[in-house]
Amino acid sequence: MHELDFHHIFELGLTLIMIAAGITAIAKKVKQPYPIALVIVGAIIGLINIPALVAVKDFITEGEVFNFVIITLFLPALLGEAALKLPFSHLKENKGPILALAFGGTLLSFLITGFSALWLLDFSIPKAFVFAALMSATDPVSVISIFKSVGVNKRLATVIEGESLFNDGLAVVLFKISAFYLLTYLDLGIVGAGYGLWEFIKVISLGLIIGGALGYGFSKLTSYFDDYPLEIIFSIILFYGAFLLAESMHASGVIAVVVAALMFGNYGAKIGMSPTTKLNINNFWEVTALLANSVVFLMVGLEITKINLADKWGLVFLAILIVLIARSIAVYASLMFTKNFPTSWKHVINWGGLKGSLSIALVLSLPHDYSGREDILIIAFSVVLFSLVFQGLTIKPLLSALGLNKKEVGYKEYEELIARGHRFETAINEIHTVRKNLFITETAAKEVITHYEQELSLLQSKLEKLFEKYPSLKEKQQTILQKHALYAQYEAIEKLIKEDIISNEVAEQEHSQITDKLVKLEDLH
Repeated sequence: MHELDFHHIFELGLTLIMIAAGITAIAKKVKQPYPIALVIVGAIIGLINIPALVAVKDFITEGEVFNFVIITLFLPALLGEAALKLPFSHLKENKGPILALAFGGTLLSFLITGFSALWLLDFSIPKAFVFAALMSATDPVSVISIFKSVGVNKRLATVIEGESLFNDGLAVVLFKISAFYLLTYLDLGIVGAGYGLWEFIKVISLGLIIGGALGYGFSKLTSYFDDYPLEIIFSIILFYGAFLLAESMHASGVIAVVVAALMFGNYGAKIGMSPTTKLNINNFWEVTALLANSVVFLMVGLEITKINLADKWGLVFLAILIVLIARSIAVYASLMFTKNFPTSWKHVINWGGLKGSLSIALVLSLPHDYSGREDILIIAFSVVLFSLVFQGLTIKPLLSALGLNKKEVGYKEYEELIARGHRFETAINEIHTVRKNLFITETAAKEVITHYEQELSLLQSKLEKLFEKYPSLKEKQQTILQKHALYAQYEAIEKLIKEDIISNEVAEQEHSQITDKLVKLEDLH
């Protein structure tokens, strides 16, 4: 942009957010993964000439704008939110598969993709390994949103999220070394290999130290305050501060954010956060992540339409094949020695290793005069589009085929009984309404009502037997009741404030007690 018109930039940004929010809302309403819907709609908007959206498209598809928005603006927020909510105990329980995939799997995938691109795609050494680094990063947002909708085992979701958090940092380090230092290291021979290894260890170690130190410092800081708006501000400063400080010191900003957020969400929450603060911080970052993901995937869709595939179909097809095979070998080989890890989970991790916005942001960060930039751009964009749309849309059928989306035993029967009970109760209420409105005699209505009441009584006894057999179903109902009772109590206090019956101080105290109980309920289930 030649002149900085901040008002115009704000208008364009708001238009983008409105489109993204609208698509996300519709996708969630029809129970479809919103990232895939956003990429498809973004691509359609990019391809169709809509005069009203030309300015938005031009603004977003400027490489520098896209790069800044994805890497500097949204990446720290997305990584921070995911790591903040990840209990350290879950990571510890699954450290074997997570470390095997994030380090062993990522390096294996990087090497296989790099050498395959070198021999099969006839790429130069830097070009081949830059492409390999781009394809090493996974983006599980679509997969996790599908998992939540079908109720997949939490351990599998933890492994996929854990892998993504750490492998993003590794992929960025590999990308920077491949793009800017690889040729220098190769010229130096064995000494160069040593330099490369040292750079790799230094960037990751420094990221770990910066993230750990800042995470510890901010955790201690929160223990001096019990003021959730202020503690939310601390978390914003921590995530962006860790990222920018690490990057300015040539360390891994991604790893710094992940470590800082893990420390803050676990150690910080333990020593310095009340349940109210925990709930509000999690809610704040959940909203931020939804907004960031919505905008990011719409931008990916818009950006992808810039590529011209003309005579590159063979190259694209071969690249997709290489990436899929490299991912498969990396997943199955790295998890070979992991005990008590079902094969069906390995299939899901393999197919669910989607590529996303980070790969596109990194490729756009390559200098315009970088040798082979255009080819890398075309195949990286094509692989991301294939991955998000084709792999993303086939994850759900794969889960069904592997039997991983089955709800717990007795749940189907429970749902059927609940549905019938709701039907009969609605029928009884409707009969009472119609009887009053149309002056139908009580005698005529009584027989019909009695029939439905008998049906309800029968259902009730069936539910009681089901609860005896599966106590967890009864607990679920009790949790729902407790939640709604607490929501009602919260609203009752709100009403008392509005009526000026109680002071703000008392209301805050009561609200805090209710919120603490809600948090405890969430932690239990």
